[in-house]
Amino acid sequence: MLNLVLPKGSLEAATLALFDDADLAVIRSSDVDYRATIADPRVNDVRILRPQEIPGYIAEGRFDLGVTGRDWIEETQSEVVTLTELPYSKVSDAPVRIVLAVGSRTTAKDVSELPAGLRIHTEYPELTRRYCEKIGLDAVISLSYGATEAKVPDIADAVVEITETGRALNVAGLRIIDTILTSSTELIASPEAYADPAKRAAMEQLMVLLTGTLDARGQVLVKLNVARSQLSEILALLPALDAPTVSDLAGGDACAVETVVNKREINILIPALKDCGATGIIELAISKIVP
Repeated sequence: MLNLVLPKGSLEAATLALFDDADLAVIRSSDVDYRATIADPRVNDVRILRPQEIPGYIAEGRFDLGVTGRDWIEETQSEVVTLTELPYSKVSDAPVRIVLAVGSRTTAKDVSELPAGLRIHTEYPELTRRYCEKIGLDAVISLSYGATEAKVPDIADAVVEITETGRALNVAGLRIIDTILTSSTELIASPEAYADPAKRAAMEQLMVLLTGTLDARGQVLVKLNVARSQLSEILALLPALDAPTVSDLAGGDACAVETVVNKREINILIPALKDCGATGIIELAISKIVP
């Protein structure tokens, strides 16, 4: 039913891992194959293409559904429907930033101090042009095909570049002077396909699987037993997705309790629960959380 396009390059591994975890495993003959399949009746065809191209193809209706970054949607100014943000990037679950960074020869501390004629190299020429127009900066903007930070100071005075932590720019001797855009990975749809009720329903079902998988990352299910007299003390320790589930055990003097907690807290939580009288504590991995 749906023709799907996924990003090649820096987002590729994280995207394929997400789809695999969501029980939508992408199957292809090799790592360099641009055609793939998903064993799901809602997915007709899968392509893996550069994220720069995906917004345009989705807007044109060449594909019904795709994954790309907000940066490329803004760069291409493509008319697409954003179904949801997918909070992951190349190495983390944090959004990336598109920043303006200058070399050591540029002494400006603020964009208002940047000189006219600033040479900016970037993979985002349209985004950069609109930004410079907005702040009133007369700049010479050149398209870069990669290794952008290496062009400062001989070829460029500044770059507009994507970064997660800023470390690579810092190592290259560049100083971030402004953030132009904060960009997350997004699940986007063709307006034409989204207007089709059957396709929209299929899109929303796939979205539930993907967002449920992301929501479950870093979460575990904790189950335990506790005497009713100690229940309030145990509940005070437990964070909860909504509220802990409490049920009576046979005999009425004890309860079974279960709740979802952050994996990072479990090393502190389990001993504390044990100290408060919890028994039969079980920690279980979670594949998906669907509200």
